[in-house]
Amino acid sequence: MKNDKMKNQYRVNEQIRVREVRVVSDGGSEIMPTRKAMDMARQLGVDLVEISPNAQPPVCRLIDYSKFLYQQKKRQKELKQKQVKVEVKEIRFGPQTDEHDYQFKLKHAKEFLEDGNKVRAYVFFRGRSILFKEQGEVLLLRFANDLEEFGKVEQMPALEGKKMFLYIAPKKAGTVKKSQQKLDRERREAEERALEQNTEPAGGGIFANAKNGDDVLKKIQDKADE
Repeated sequence: MKNDKMKNQYRVNEQIRVREVRVVSDGGSEIMPTRKAMDMARQLGVDLVEISPNAQPPVCRLIDYSKFLYQQKKRQKELKQKQVKVEVKEIRFGPQTDEHDYQFKLKHAKEFLEDGNKVRAYVFFRGRSILFKEQGEVLLLRFANDLEEFGKVEQMPALEGKKMFLYIAPKKAGTVKKSQQKLDRERREAEERALEQNTEPAGGGIFANAKNGDDVLKKIQDKADE
Protein backbone atom coordinates (compact mmCIF):
# COMPACT_ATOMS: atom_id res chain seq x y z
CA MET A 1 0.00 0.00 0.00
CA LYS A 2 2.86 2.34 0.91
CA ASN A 3 4.64 1.55 -2.35
CA ASP A 4 1.48 2.37 -4.34
CA LYS A 5 1.17 5.68 -2.52
CA MET A 6 4.78 6.56 -3.32
CA LYS A 7 4.37 5.52 -6.95
CA ASN A 8 1.42 7.88 -7.35
CA GLN A 9 3.52 10.71 -5.90
CA TYR A 10 5.58 11.11 -9.10
CA ARG A 11 4.73 11.43 -12.78
CA VAL A 12 6.74 9.22 -15.11
CA ASN A 13 7.29 9.19 -18.89
CA GLU A 14 3.98 9.74 -20.74
CA GLN A 15 2.34 10.97 -17.51
CA ILE A 16 4.42 14.15 -17.86
CA ARG A 17 2.27 16.38 -20.09
CA VAL A 18 4.06 19.75 -19.99
CA ARG A 19 5.74 21.15 -23.13
CA GLU A 20 9.28 21.30 -21.74
CA VAL A 21 11.24 20.13 -18.71
CA ARG A 22 14.57 20.73 -17.03
CA VAL A 23 16.59 17.52 -17.04
CA VAL A 24 19.17 17.33 -14.25
CA SER A 25 22.11 14.96 -14.09
CA ASP A 26 25.54 14.74 -12.47
CA GLY A 27 26.86 16.84 -15.33
CA GLY A 28 24.43 19.73 -14.79
CA SER A 29 20.98 20.57 -16.13
CA GLU A 30 19.37 21.41 -19.46
CA ILE A 31 15.95 22.68 -20.50
CA MET A 32 14.51 20.72 -23.43
CA PRO A 33 11.18 19.64 -24.98
CA THR A 34 9.55 16.87 -22.98
CA ARG A 35 9.40 14.65 -26.09
CA LYS A 36 13.18 14.92 -26.54
CA ALA A 37 13.74 14.07 -22.86
CA MET A 38 11.57 10.94 -23.21
CA ASP A 39 13.50 9.90 -26.33
CA MET A 40 16.76 10.24 -24.37
CA ALA A 41 15.32 8.11 -21.56
CA ARG A 42 14.34 5.35 -24.00
CA GLN A 43 17.79 5.38 -25.62
CA LEU A 44 19.42 4.99 -22.19
CA GLY A 45 16.97 2.30 -21.09
CA VAL A 46 15.70 4.36 -18.12
CA ASP A 47 12.67 6.47 -17.22
CA LEU A 48 11.94 10.19 -17.24
CA VAL A 49 10.88 10.95 -13.64
CA GLU A 50 9.39 14.30 -12.61
CA ILE A 51 10.95 15.14 -9.23
CA SER A 52 9.91 18.80 -8.87
CA PRO A 53 6.57 19.47 -10.57
CA ASN A 54 6.13 23.02 -9.23
CA ALA A 55 9.37 24.35 -10.71
CA GLN A 56 9.27 26.40 -13.93
CA PRO A 57 9.79 24.30 -15.98
CA PRO A 58 9.30 21.07 -13.96
CA VAL A 59 12.52 19.28 -13.02
CA CYS A 60 13.06 15.68 -14.18
CA ARG A 61 15.71 13.01 -13.89
CA LEU A 62 16.71 10.21 -16.22
CA ILE A 63 16.76 7.20 -13.92
CA ASP A 64 15.35 3.71 -13.50
CA TYR A 65 12.03 4.35 -11.75
CA SER A 66 12.27 1.25 -9.54
CA LYS A 67 15.73 2.33 -8.40
CA PHE A 68 14.45 5.85 -7.79
CA LEU A 69 11.61 4.58 -5.56
CA TYR A 70 14.06 2.39 -3.65
CA GLN A 71 16.35 5.37 -3.00
CA GLN A 72 13.42 7.50 -1.81
CA LYS A 73 12.20 4.76 0.52
CA LYS A 74 15.70 4.26 1.92
CA ARG A 75 16.11 8.02 2.50
CA GLN A 76 12.78 8.23 4.35
CA LYS A 77 13.75 5.28 6.54
CA GLU A 78 17.08 6.91 7.44
CA LEU A 79 15.37 10.19 8.33
CA LYS A 80 12.88 8.36 10.52
CA GLN A 81 15.68 6.56 12.36
CA LYS A 82 17.46 9.87 13.02
CA GLN A 83 14.38 11.43 14.56
CA VAL A 84 14.64 11.69 18.33
CA LYS A 85 11.49 10.87 20.24
CA VAL A 86 10.97 13.65 22.75
CA GLU A 87 8.58 13.05 25.61
CA VAL A 88 7.03 15.70 27.84
CA LYS A 89 7.51 14.91 31.53
CA GLU A 90 5.31 16.61 34.10
CA ILE A 91 6.42 18.00 37.44
CA ARG A 92 3.66 19.11 39.80
CA PHE A 93 4.03 21.60 42.65
CA GLY A 94 1.74 23.05 45.25
CA PRO A 95 1.92 26.82 45.89
CA GLN A 96 3.66 26.14 49.23
CA THR A 97 5.97 23.27 48.31
CA ASP A 98 8.56 22.62 51.04
CA GLU A 99 12.31 22.63 50.32
CA HIS A 100 12.78 18.86 50.52
CA ASP A 101 10.00 18.20 48.01
CA TYR A 102 11.34 20.96 45.76
CA GLN A 103 14.84 19.48 45.67
CA PHE A 104 13.43 16.01 45.01
CA LYS A 105 11.46 17.25 42.00
CA LEU A 106 14.38 19.39 40.79
CA LYS A 107 16.55 16.25 40.72
CA HIS A 108 14.00 14.41 38.58
CA ALA A 109 13.64 17.37 36.21
CA LYS A 110 17.42 17.42 35.66
CA GLU A 111 17.34 13.72 34.78
CA PHE A 112 14.45 14.24 32.35
CA LEU A 113 16.30 17.05 30.55
CA GLU A 114 19.56 15.09 30.47
CA ASP A 115 17.67 12.27 28.72
CA GLY A 116 16.49 14.72 26.04
CA ASN A 117 12.90 15.10 27.27
CA LYS A 118 10.93 18.29 27.77
CA VAL A 119 9.65 19.28 31.20
CA ARG A 120 6.25 20.80 31.89
CA ALA A 121 6.23 22.06 35.46
CA TYR A 122 3.08 23.46 36.95
CA VAL A 123 1.68 24.74 40.21
CA PHE A 124 -1.84 23.56 41.02
CA PHE A 125 -3.96 26.00 43.00
CA ARG A 126 -6.65 24.23 44.99
CA GLY A 127 -9.57 26.33 46.25
CA ARG A 128 -8.48 29.54 47.95
CA SER A 129 -4.79 28.78 47.31
CA ILE A 130 -5.23 30.76 44.06
CA LEU A 131 -4.51 33.75 46.31
CA PHE A 132 -0.89 32.55 46.33
CA LYS A 133 -0.46 32.70 42.54
CA GLU A 134 2.45 35.17 42.87
CA GLN A 135 4.16 32.70 45.21
CA GLY A 136 3.63 29.96 42.61
CA GLU A 137 5.13 32.14 39.90
CA VAL A 138 8.22 32.82 42.04
CA LEU A 139 8.60 29.08 42.63
CA LEU A 140 8.48 28.30 38.90
CA LEU A 141 10.96 31.06 38.09
CA ARG A 142 13.34 29.66 40.70
CA PHE A 143 12.82 26.22 39.16
CA ALA A 144 13.72 27.56 35.69
CA ASN A 145 16.80 29.30 37.08
CA ASP A 146 18.00 26.13 38.84
CA LEU A 147 17.66 24.20 35.56
CA GLU A 148 19.46 26.82 33.45
CA GLU A 149 22.44 24.51 32.91
CA PHE A 150 20.24 21.68 31.63
CA GLY A 151 17.47 23.36 29.63
CA LYS A 152 16.02 26.50 28.15
CA VAL A 153 12.64 28.05 28.91
CA GLU A 154 10.14 27.64 26.07
CA GLN A 155 7.29 29.37 27.87
CA MET A 156 7.45 31.56 30.97
CA PRO A 157 4.99 30.85 33.82
CA ALA A 158 1.43 31.39 32.60
CA LEU A 159 -1.82 30.81 34.47
CA GLU A 160 -4.33 28.51 32.76
CA GLY A 161 -7.40 27.98 34.92
CA LYS A 162 -6.19 26.64 38.28
CA LYS A 163 -2.75 25.71 36.96
CA MET A 164 0.32 27.84 36.24
CA PHE A 165 2.56 26.21 33.64
CA LEU A 166 6.25 26.50 32.80
CA TYR A 167 7.77 24.71 29.79
CA ILE A 168 11.47 23.83 29.61
CA ALA A 169 13.20 22.11 26.68
CA PRO A 170 16.56 20.30 26.83
CA LYS A 171 19.50 22.31 25.53
CA LYS A 172 20.49 19.42 23.28
CA ALA A 173 17.57 17.14 22.54
CA GLY A 174 18.43 13.47 22.63
CA THR A 175 21.87 14.06 24.10
CA VAL A 176 22.26 12.08 27.30
CA LYS A 177 24.64 13.53 29.85
CA LYS A 178 26.06 11.42 32.64
CA SER A 179 24.67 12.34 36.04
CA GLN A 180 27.08 13.25 38.84
CA GLN A 181 26.08 10.06 40.63
CA LYS A 182 27.05 7.98 37.60
CA LEU A 183 30.32 9.87 37.19
CA ASP A 184 31.17 9.25 40.85
CA ARG A 185 30.35 5.56 40.51
CA GLU A 186 32.54 5.21 37.41
CA ARG A 187 35.39 7.00 39.19
CA ARG A 188 35.14 4.62 42.17
CA GLU A 189 35.07 1.60 39.87
CA ALA A 190 38.17 2.88 38.03
CA GLU A 191 39.99 3.36 41.34
CA GLU A 192 39.04 -0.15 42.45
CA ARG A 193 40.32 -1.63 39.18
CA ALA A 194 43.55 0.31 39.54
CA LEU A 195 44.07 -1.05 43.05
CA GLU A 196 43.31 -4.60 41.93
CA GLN A 197 45.79 -4.34 39.08
CA ASN A 198 48.33 -2.42 41.20
CA THR A 199 48.49 0.25 38.50
CA GLU A 200 48.92 3.25 40.80
CA PRO A 201 51.89 5.23 39.41
CA ALA A 202 55.11 4.60 41.27
CA GLY A 203 56.64 7.62 42.86
CA GLY A 204 53.44 9.08 44.28
CA GLY A 205 50.52 10.02 42.06
CA ILE A 206 50.51 13.66 40.98
CA PHE A 207 54.27 14.04 41.53
CA ALA A 208 55.19 11.01 39.42
CA ASN A 209 55.86 13.05 36.27
CA ALA A 210 57.05 16.23 37.97
CA LYS A 211 60.62 17.36 37.71
CA ASN A 212 62.53 16.05 40.76
CA GLY A 213 59.31 14.39 41.86
CA ASP A 214 61.08 11.94 44.18
CA ASP A 215 62.80 14.81 45.97
CA VAL A 216 59.47 16.60 46.44
CA LEU A 217 57.94 13.47 47.93
CA LYS A 218 60.91 12.95 50.24
CA LYS A 219 60.62 16.51 51.55
CA ILE A 220 56.90 16.01 52.20
CA GLN A 221 57.58 12.75 54.00
CA ASP A 222 60.38 14.30 56.11
CA LYS A 223 58.06 17.18 57.02
CA ALA A 224 55.40 14.70 58.13
CA ASP A 225 57.92 12.78 60.29
CA GLU A 226 59.07 15.91 62.17
